[in-house]
Amino acid sequence: MAFTESSLLLPSVSGTNKNKNKVPEDKWYLAYIVYFTLGLGYLLPWNAFITAVDYFSFLYPDASVDRIFAVVYMIVGLVGISLIILYSHKSDAYVRINVGLALFVVSLLVVPLLDAFYIKGRVGFYSGFYVTAGAVGLSGVADALVQGSIVGSAGELPDRYMQAVIAGTAASGVLVSALRIFTKAVYPQDASGLQKSANLYFSVSIVIVFLCMVFYNMVHKLPVMKYYKELKVEAVTANEDNGPLTGPVWRSTVWNIVRRIRWYGFGIVLIYVVTLAIFPGYITEDVHSQILKDWYPILLIAGYNVFDLVGKCLTAVYLLQNAKVAIGGCIARLLFFPLFLGCLHGPKFFRTEIPVTILTCLLGLTNGYLTSALMILIPKIVMLQHAETAGIVSVLFLVFGLAAGSVIAWFWVI
Repeated sequence: MAFTESSLLLPSVSGTNKNKNKVPEDKWYLAYIVYFTLGLGYLLPWNAFITAVDYFSFLYPDASVDRIFAVVYMIVGLVGISLIILYSHKSDAYVRINVGLALFVVSLLVVPLLDAFYIKGRVGFYSGFYVTAGAVGLSGVADALVQGSIVGSAGELPDRYMQAVIAGTAASGVLVSALRIFTKAVYPQDASGLQKSANLYFSVSIVIVFLCMVFYNMVHKLPVMKYYKELKVEAVTANEDNGPLTGPVWRSTVWNIVRRIRWYGFGIVLIYVVTLAIFPGYITEDVHSQILKDWYPILLIAGYNVFDLVGKCLTAVYLLQNAKVAIGGCIARLLFFPLFLGCLHGPKFFRTEIPVTILTCLLGLTNGYLTSALMILIPKIVMLQHAETAGIVSVLFLVFGLAAGSVIAWFWVI
C-alpha cells in the first residue's frame, strides 16, 4: 500500500481547505533540525545513566547497577506511556513535552550535585544509590512524557519529521559512543577518571536537553508547523459531530487504534526483543579480542550505533511502503540468534573480530531501518485526528519490546 507524504495528513477537502493547498516551506530545514534534536535529546539522559555505569559500579560495588537501572526505567516508562495513552485526550502535548524536558534536567542534575555535596567519590554510601535510582525513575517519567508526545506529534506531520525524530535517537547513541571513546582515551580508568567521565556525560546531556527546551518552544512559530496544526484542528472539529471523546468512547477509540496497528506493533516488539537479547550484553560480556582487548566492546558498540544511525537515515532516501515486507524483515532478524551463536561456538574463523563486527553492524543497520520504516508508517494508517495517539501507542510497543528483550538477555545464556 503506497502513501503520499501529504494525502493521509489531509482531512477531506472542504471550502476551508481549498485555499490551503500550498504547504509552507520548511526554510533551512529548521523544523527538521528541531525534531532531530528532540530525538537526540530525549534518549540522552538514559544513555548518560547507563554509560556512567562503571562509575556507579565503583561507588556501589554490591549493587547490580545496570540491571536495577534498567528495571526501574522500563517499568516506569511502561506505566507512564500507558497512562498517557489513556489520558492524552485530556492533556496537551505541548505541556507534556515541556514538563518532561524540565524533569529530565532535574534528574540529570541529581548525580553531579549528589556527588559534589554528599558522595564526594567515596565508596559504599548506598543511600546515594537509592537517590540515584530515584533519579533514574524520574528520568523514566520524563521519557514517557517526552518520547510519547514527540513521536505522537511527529505522527501528525509528514514522514520526514518522524524520520528526523527516529534518526535523532540513533544520533544519541553515536554521540555517547564518541564520548565513551574520548573518555577512555583521555582519562585514566581509576576513581578520578571514572568520576570525570560521568560528569562529562551528564553535563553534555543537560546542555542538549536545555537546547531541546529552547528549540521546541520556538518551532511552533514556524509557518509550516502552524499549517499542520490548523489541519489537525480542522480534522478534530469535523469529527466533533460524532460526540466528545470521553470515557468509554475514548477507550473504544484507543482499542480500535491498537487493533489497526497491531501487526506493525508486533514488528517493533520483535525488532527490540532480538536486538536487546544480543546487544549490548552479548557484545560486552561474551566476545573477546586478544588484539583490541578492552577496546573491543567499546568499538563494537560504536559500530552498532553508527549503523543504527545509517539505517534510520536511509528511510529519508527510500521508505519501504509494504508493511508485510517490513514485518517479514523483523521476523527474519531472528536469524541473528544462530549467527551470533556461531560466533561464540562455531568454526575458528567465525570467532574472530571480522565476522562479529560485520554481524554487529548488520544488527544495527536492520534495527535502524526497520524501526524507522514502521514508526513512520504507523500514524499514516489512521485518521489525522488519531495520528498522535497512534504514535504514542507505537512507543508503548517499542518500550515493551525493549523491556522484553532486556529480560530475555538475562536468561539467554549463549
